[in-house]
Amino acid sequence: MRAEPRLRVAAFRPDDDRLDDAVELLSSLGADPVPDPMLAVEPTDATPREDAAYTVLTSKTGVELAAAAGWDPGEATVCAIGESTAAALRDAGYAVDVVPAEYSSSGLVDALADAVAGVTVEVARSDHGSAVLTDGLEAAGAYVHETVLYRLVRPPESGESTALAAAGELDAALFTSSLTVEHFLAAAEDRGVREDAVAGLADATVGAIGAPTAETAEAAGIAVDVVPDQADFETLACAVVEAAAPTHHE
Repeated sequence: MRAEPRLRVAAFRPDDDRLDDAVELLSSLGADPVPDPMLAVEPTDATPREDAAYTVLTSKTGVELAAAAGWDPGEATVCAIGESTAAALRDAGYAVDVVPAEYSSSGLVDALADAVAGVTVEVARSDHGSAVLTDGLEAAGAYVHETVLYRLVRPPESGESTALAAAGELDAALFTSSLTVEHFLAAAEDRGVREDAVAGLADATVGAIGAPTAETAEAAGIAVDVVPDQADFETLACAVVEAAAPTHHE
């Protein structure tokens, strides 16, 4: 009996253990991973301030950089934007006080809105953090200070998935931030296949990790098929593979 071809699924994680984990997860789901690192981390060597009433960390990368620098939160209420960030904080030996029910900037604003009026909130993250978080905290009356811990850039070798999409050989794509959408399009442009890559994605199952990422994709002409209720990579990958498999196996 002839075996069904495996779904070819592009994952746009940074080229570190997160990309390795994505490959392992997709393989376990019966897919053929296309690891295409659309993000690389450039540390700024800055550290979060240590005198804030609340400190917000938004990513595992930010936690790791802060911990490596010996950051001490002092008496701050430590907030993580999602469970993966919270797990990284705990692994580094920090207590985690707040994790919003909705893993997003707006979810964290909702969780803190009634508590931050008149106090300093430190937001430590990448140079591409959403203004939804800082604007929302300021609207709630907080004095917001932002520290850029790292910059996110596009690796020059990225773009394998754009060529596959342009050739109609990509079954699914997992966009994990607005920046991965932008870098996918830039990589396609560099290869001279932007229009064809976007057209190719129309025949694939496209997943976006949350509403802001989906909005960025849609604005660029990329139709989004899956936005999971929970904004984490494993949930996204499982939902996209499940959505893609029936079409793929017809």
